[in-house]
Amino acid sequence: MTLDNIQQIACVGGGVIGSSWAIQFAMKGLSTTLYDINQEQLDKSESQMHKSLDALEQYQAITPQQRRELTERITLTTSIEEAVKNAQFIQESGPERLEIKQSILAQVEQYAAPDAVYASSTSGLLITDIAAKAAHPERCVGAHPYNPPHLIPLVELTSGKTTSPEILTLVYAFYQSIGKEAVLLRRECPGFIANRLQLALYREVQDLVMRGVCSVEDADKALVYGPGLRWAIFGHNMIMQLGNPGGLTGMVQMLGSSGDRWLEDMASWTHQPDNWAEVAQPGVDQEMAHFPDHVGHTNVECAAHRDRMLIELLKLHRKL
Repeated sequence: MTLDNIQQIACVGGGVIGSSWAIQFAMKGLSTTLYDINQEQLDKSESQMHKSLDALEQYQAITPQQRRELTERITLTTSIEEAVKNAQFIQESGPERLEIKQSILAQVEQYAAPDAVYASSTSGLLITDIAAKAAHPERCVGAHPYNPPHLIPLVELTSGKTTSPEILTLVYAFYQSIGKEAVLLRRECPGFIANRLQLALYREVQDLVMRGVCSVEDADKALVYGPGLRWAIFGHNMIMQLGNPGGLTGMVQMLGSSGDRWLEDMASWTHQPDNWAEVAQPGVDQEMAHFPDHVGHTNVECAAHRDRMLIELLKLHRKL
């Protein structure tokens, strides 16, 4: 299997993730089949897909003509055989339960070509475990997207104990070729990279709020209007590089051990507060009430604002 051979994609499992993956592949000109377990689920996946396309068209990321061409590349089916039999690349997005993912892989292996690449959108399971009973574990790779995949370029790649290094290289090249930004874990790790960074930050947010240092709303504001703006452009190491004439080395030397006092006072617990939701939900409700009208005051309105902002950022990054 080579990069040029990958022309037909199977998205096995729909929902928010699978339907978004189908859009991603179709936007890059690839023939894509979207499979779901029954017609009811498939209809829901199709509806979710069109909601995402509505936003892309509304915010001028695609034209009506491009939308028609894109949807013509996507075939919907409730037959897993039809979905995978001619596919060179299979993107699985089933429920996040090991036994279900193992069952899906077993079904795929009944009908797919033995050299077809199998990428699991797992958000926490290890690909070694998913492929433990597979006939061809060497072609299985973990490929964790950030939601929604057609808007967030990140995909985190993990190889299992028996994954072929050549397959991993191929998967990396494939995702890069369709506009994704792939990052490679050198060994399997629970939570991967981005979710661990996110949870570490969120632990500190929880701790600051629970200790009465700040409100939920102000913690969010501090992120959005401070580091969040910079992080939307560069990662933290690059921010350090630009923060001092001497680059990252100069910044580290300038800061010295001054951060040690902060670290001593920062959260280090390993169990999240049991009553966090009771504390945080009223704060989030208040935060939404305080948003200006152009952002919105409901989940639906705020999600639309998020998508609009993501699309504009992606245009700046030249990803759309």
